[in-house]
Amino acid sequence: MNTSEFQILAVLAKEKNMRKAAERLFVSQPALSQRLQSIEKVWNTKIFIRTQKGLLITPAGEKIVEFAEEVLSKDAKVREEITSLDKEVYGTLKIAVATIIGQYWLPKVLKRFIQKYPNAKVSLVTGWSSDIVKSLYEDEVHVGIIRGNPEWKGVKKHLLKDNLYLVDTEIEELSELEYTERPFIQFKSDSTYYQDIQVWWHKKFQSPPKRTIVVDQIETCKQMALNGIGYAILPSITLQDDYDNIKKIPLEEDEVSKLHRDTWLIGYESAFNLKQVQAFIDIVTEYQAANIQE
Repeated sequence: MNTSEFQILAVLAKEKNMRKAAERLFVSQPALSQRLQSIEKVWNTKIFIRTQKGLLITPAGEKIVEFAEEVLSKDAKVREEITSLDKEVYGTLKIAVATIIGQYWLPKVLKRFIQKYPNAKVSLVTGWSSDIVKSLYEDEVHVGIIRGNPEWKGVKKHLLKDNLYLVDTEIEELSELEYTERPFIQFKSDSTYYQDIQVWWHKKFQSPPKRTIVVDQIETCKQMALNGIGYAILPSITLQDDYDNIKKIPLEEDEVSKLHRDTWLIGYESAFNLKQVQAFIDIVTEYQAANIQE
């Protein structure tokens, strides 16, 4: 039996009259009578008995009609849920982000996303930009957020630009870097970040830093600089809070521009068509607009 036959039984049970039931179902009485006979043949029992006052449901018919109404109710519920899937955001959003973005920028964006779309799930991995691109190539994530200027032929959306600053408790001018004995505190990152710093340094100075300290995390690097152990070059995204006794000097690339890092959201067109990815992009756009207004 299909849902149309269950509908016939439900209407007949409610109207208890062939003519009225035929009118509600937009069929002729003979056609309805024939359909009822076919249904009773399937069940191998009489469901309704015709009387002068109308239709009388049999004990077996009561069971069958009850079953039909349950099926119709479940059918309607499933259809409602399917319809809601078109309106609501479900599924898992799979993101791979550069560690610095995952630490300083993404939490505020994901908070908005989860609040607005509580039925959606988030799968998040962090790492270097090269690892993120690899994850996209291997179809392990929907979108990636990377630093630098990637050569990416898929969808590419610019998220933010943050300037690089010399951060220290003592150094007040960039020219002091040429002769200071204070250590240059560096953190491990992808090669493009180091390359940008090295190119800038060699343009400004004749010799490399006299002393260096290399740590594995950018937050460790920042905390060492804040505590006066040495100086560091950090992106502005890590310096959003106000710090006492800390000097921030922008790195000038030339007379009109400052050295900066770009952040991009990348992925394939097919992933960007997913509802949860579209919703995430919308949240990112809203967040960017709110920050600009502030």
